[in-house]
Amino acid sequence: MFSHTENPFLVPFDNSFELGDVSTSITDPQSNKHYKKIYKNNRSKLYNLQRKLYAHNKFSILFIFQAMDAAGKDSTIRHVFSGVNPAGFQVSSFKQPSKRELDHDYLWRTTRQLPERGRIGIFNRSYYEEVLVVRVHPEYLGSQQLPFDYQLNTTSLKQGDNHNLWQQRFRSINDHEHHLASNGMIIRKFFLNVSRQEQHRRFKDRIDNPKKNWKFSPGDLVESELWDDYMNAYQDCLRSTSTPWAPWYCIPADNKPIMRAAVSDIVLKTLDELDLDYPTLDESVYQKLGSYRSQLLV
Repeated sequence: MFSHTENPFLVPFDNSFELGDVSTSITDPQSNKHYKKIYKNNRSKLYNLQRKLYAHNKFSILFIFQAMDAAGKDSTIRHVFSGVNPAGFQVSSFKQPSKRELDHDYLWRTTRQLPERGRIGIFNRSYYEEVLVVRVHPEYLGSQQLPFDYQLNTTSLKQGDNHNLWQQRFRSINDHEHHLASNGMIIRKFFLNVSRQEQHRRFKDRIDNPKKNWKFSPGDLVESELWDDYMNAYQDCLRSTSTPWAPWYCIPADNKPIMRAAVSDIVLKTLDELDLDYPTLDESVYQKLGSYRSQLLV
């Protein structure tokens, strides 16, 4: 679908990323049916690669999904990873931190959910909430029991003016991901970039469709009113934390089939590039396979 050598959605590593320069949609003559076929065909390939990853047992893979409400994180995870072996797959979702979690540093709760070697892990939201939601709502810092005093000047904290808190957190996150990558974890991060207009259309669908009422929350509308603040936070975050060892991909999210196909291609490429194969038996065991076979009753 998309070139694997120069993926158009890769956020550059040189701090030049401008969120306003990228589109939330793709104009393409192909039908949605075409894109659905892409990610459905990728599923069988992903299943086979996951089996090799599990048997190889030296790498783990972490896919992080961040987005505004109604961008399609849950459905993308469901469609792209449908059919993978649950024995080697895990999804962790992170919402408002608990009291126990607030008694630790902000990386603690996600570190406990990192995938083991041989497994694929999904973070549906992540430690990035600490430089996104918390930046838009700096009053949340008051419950984090930080050992130093931050003047909760809302405007200053949102914009980062004369305040190094967010840069400190960006450095901590980059160091954390570098440590994980150095120890065999492959990290890929997806920002599902939906427009505010499309977000509101999906909110309306949740209100109008009784089967989707449960998805709607009045709080989503409150957060949508802070759209510009969130976009500023996302731009700074993606600029500061897209690295060669843990790149961000900014995926247009107004069209769900195209979004899922784009994510699916990157996921498949990530595993394929590891060039995995099933481990081989120890030579002494291999030489005796005939003898072992003769001991079987069938």
